[in-house]
Amino acid sequence: MLTIRFARVGKNKRAQFQIVLQEHTIAPGGRHVEVLGSYDPHSKKAVLKEEKIKSWISKGAKLSDTVHNLFVSKGIISGEKRKVKLPKKEVAAEAIASEAKEEKKPEENKSEPEIKKEEPKAEVKEEKKPEVDIQK
Repeated sequence: MLTIRFARVGKNKRAQFQIVLQEHTIAPGGRHVEVLGSYDPHSKKAVLKEEKIKSWISKGAKLSDTVHNLFVSKGIISGEKRKVKLPKKEVAAEAIASEAKEEKKPEENKSEPEIKKEEPKAEVKEEKKPEVDIQK
């Protein structure tokens, strides 16, 4: 199945995308059938080949969610925008919350009395160094 989607071509921290037609199993940066346009998200400028895009859609090419939303906003296709799920940035906060839940579980099961064993404390002996008088 052919898919119309973004392929990133910009520098580090300065993203630019080509809008490409490619097989859905191929990685976005890989081999493509045709380049259908480009998009600069910083200036919100899109250069699109409308006739080719419409012809590929009529032939059955599917659109990625982000490309679909771009085409709707530029007026190439009609319809409603799709919701795009973004990954959560706060993975560390979730890890802390899950650790807190794990710590609470043993406290809830207090039906059995806990037996605490005291470990013998290791004694630390300090050796005294002999004092040496150095006289000149």
